Amino acid sequence: MQDLLQSALNPRSVAVIGASENIHKIGGRPIHYMGLHGFQGAIYPINPTRDEIQGHRSYASLSALPEVPELALVVVGGDKTVSAVEECAARGVKSAVIIASGFGETGPEGKEIEQHMLRTARSAGMRLYGPNTQGLANFGTGAIAGFSTMFIEVPPMDGPVGIVSQSGGMSAMAYGLLRGQGLGVRHVHATGNEVDVSVGELALAVAHDPDVKLLLLYLESIAHPDLLARAAAVARERDLPIVAVKAGRTAGGQRAASSHTGSLANEDRTVDAFLRQHGILRVRDPHEQVRAAKAYLKGWRPQGRRLVVISNSGASCVMGADAADDEKLALAELSPATQDDLAQKLPGFATTSNPIDITAALLTNSGLFGDVLPAVAKDPSADLFFINIPVAGAGYDVERFARDAAAFEAGTGKPVAVAAWQDSVASAFRAHGIATFANEGDAIGVLAQLARHTDLMRRPRTAPALATSPVQWPASGDRFLNEADSLALLGRHGVPVVSMHLCRTAGEAGAAFEQIRAGGQRVVMKACSRDIPHKSEHGLVALDVASPEEAEALFERFDHKMDALNASRDGVIVAAMHKGRHEFMVGAHMDPVFGPVIVVGDGGKYTEALNDCVVLLPPFSADDVTRELARLRIAPLFKGLRGEPALDIAALSRLTVAVADFAVAAKGQLASLDLNPVIVGSEGEGAVAVDALIEMRAGSA
Repeated sequence: MQDLLQSALNPRSVAVIGASENIHKIGGRPIHYMGLHGFQGAIYPINPTRDEIQGHRSYASLSALPEVPELALVVVGGDKTVSAVEECAARGVKSAVIIASGFGETGPEGKEIEQHMLRTARSAGMRLYGPNTQGLANFGTGAIAGFSTMFIEVPPMDGPVGIVSQSGGMSAMAYGLLRGQGLGVRHVHATGNEVDVSVGELALAVAHDPDVKLLLLYLESIAHPDLLARAAAVARERDLPIVAVKAGRTAGGQRAASSHTGSLANEDRTVDAFLRQHGILRVRDPHEQVRAAKAYLKGWRPQGRRLVVISNSGASCVMGADAADDEKLALAELSPATQDDLAQKLPGFATTSNPIDITAALLTNSGLFGDVLPAVAKDPSADLFFINIPVAGAGYDVERFARDAAAFEAGTGKPVAVAAWQDSVASAFRAHGIATFANEGDAIGVLAQLARHTDLMRRPRTAPALATSPVQWPASGDRFLNEADSLALLGRHGVPVVSMHLCRTAGEAGAAFEQIRAGGQRVVMKACSRDIPHKSEHGLVALDVASPEEAEALFERFDHKMDALNASRDGVIVAAMHKGRHEFMVGAHMDPVFGPVIVVGDGGKYTEALNDCVVLLPPFSADDVTRELARLRIAPLFKGLRGEPALDIAALSRLTVAVADFAVAAKGQLASLDLNPVIVGSEGEGAVAVDALIEMRAGSA
């Protein structure tokens, strides 16, 4: 479909249905912009009341044109919009941009009208953009099928940045902020309600533009993750960073997104997992999105996250260290050789460890930055450089400071960011192309963003698992499997589960007890009923069963209790008891957009209250799981504290991969599964699921 998208991004001819002579009306802006920015194709205004519009012959209808335009911009509203789309399809137009609003974002009736237009377009092989869109703009070709006022407020300049956004307002905002930094922007595209072409598909087209070096996205929903994943794959091949704002992080934001574009909200943690998996960096808003643009365009790809702080103020060194900690950047530990070298260049009262305080000696020796930076650059621990100048001016050779910093950056390729609040100081550094900010938080934040994003882009991609045999579901016909069936099914698919027996009589319970104790293990007993997911709350779990007689008595008690609760009686589980070191949980559910979603985190009875978990989307490796688990609040426990041995996180990670493989093999028949607790022992002792609940998708049982 990418060839059809080119008919919108680089068309040979454009028709404007609802064209206007007034350049400040929606129907007049695109014609004015295309003339102003060098569009070389034919422009066909369509307006039955005029013979000429903005110097172009005007036509009464699409059928009156001398050729079939590749792109049509539909500016008329109401019922005329639908008629115009039908006319475009009948005429053989390849792409149509629908500016009008009042469709899917208004409710079911509007969505049905959208679907009618989509069916009409697809029957003719035509692509639709919008409706409810501000339009498309390619300043590389001058093809501007949009009406943004921002293109008047801030004159366009072609450049290496592409913007693809569901929201026209956010695309204009990002454009304005970039142009305010003096950066050129090639693509500014808004997809609106996305009845057909989505941000992901348009991003895929823009990612193929070899002159684009940075791609910015604004999303309110992700309707076609496969297309966005393909765009991300192309971007990684090209070393093209993608920075995304995904709005709707909260319930209120998701409701607003639905009313804005008629989009379906995506669960936020799942979106986070998807973006991380594909090397797309998520930021909070357009200001943060464009803050690092110049740094990205320098081509910086930091080797690590270790920061060097240099200032002529001890207080600024302290604040720089604090800001680094806020961004989870480690201060580089300079080698003794580096510190000896610095000691030869700095006054005796200066600090040679990191942060490096070169003191007020900078006033009398303007070459200190030029001396210090190359010396530190030789240290293998130095990945990122931050220079903070809280005060300079009369008597300081600021021009030399900036010149030395620029020479260092050019000679080493090391990322350098400067904080300088004085305009006279900041302007000198900016004149030399140095990334300069008003405060240390922004400067260090940009360095941290580059390091974080580089790590995302360089992570190895896990190939999908080889096809596994389909899941053979129990023939019970129930939507919820009981614990015994759930554990047995997962065990057959490679998930480590507890050794257990499902007993139907008291005698079987006593015999199962003897068998487990003969293996040297302690015994736990639990009622087995799909109707009672939280058995401990009803006294239906017994630990450290002491004898076969106690096992038989417990069977009878559990059996009667299930009757009293009016619950199904599937028997009583007699299982080996695992204590381990820590309880985790592993879960899965089927997302209607992203497919299988895997959750892993702190387990036990406080799982819901503490909510300390991470989300992953298959395919992923055990190493991927281990890396994500390091983000948990309980992660400091993994390596062992106060003399305790480390936890077997590797085993938990392998178990999580096995759960993911099962969820994929279920091929949509799985609704959800919950393993809680998963008992994890000390390193080398493994991980085992001791409780499980599987829910099949409605209609699968």
